[in-house]
Amino acid sequence: MKLVKAIIRPSKLPDVLRALYAAEITGLTVSNVRGHGGEVEVVETYRGTTAKMELREKVMIEIGVSDSFVDTAVEAICNSAATGSVGDGKIFVLPVERIIRVRTGEEDMAAVTPIR
Repeated sequence: MKLVKAIIRPSKLPDVLRALYAAEITGLTVSNVRGHGGEVEVVETYRGTTAKMELREKVMIEIGVSDSFVDTAVEAICNSAATGSVGDGKIFVLPVERIIRVRTGEEDMAAVTPIR
């Protein structure tokens, strides 16, 4: 079991969700986050005050998947989130020790959707 965490551009979220649903990956969590990567720093002026914008708005998608779905999830995200520009995001794949479905009490592989 793995946890796939992807940080992407907010504008690419609909494309990524379509790609994940097409790959039969439906159990996920989406959060609005802010961060800084390799993007060029932006300086904005508002009402005569100059401010350096250090953090960019991003979206983080978290998906718990069985090992057989890791490559499918990563490929779906990469293919649908890429624009070819700096700031497209990152994907992290982390091991998961235990998963419990709150509603049923199912654990580990029985609690992960989907399974192949």
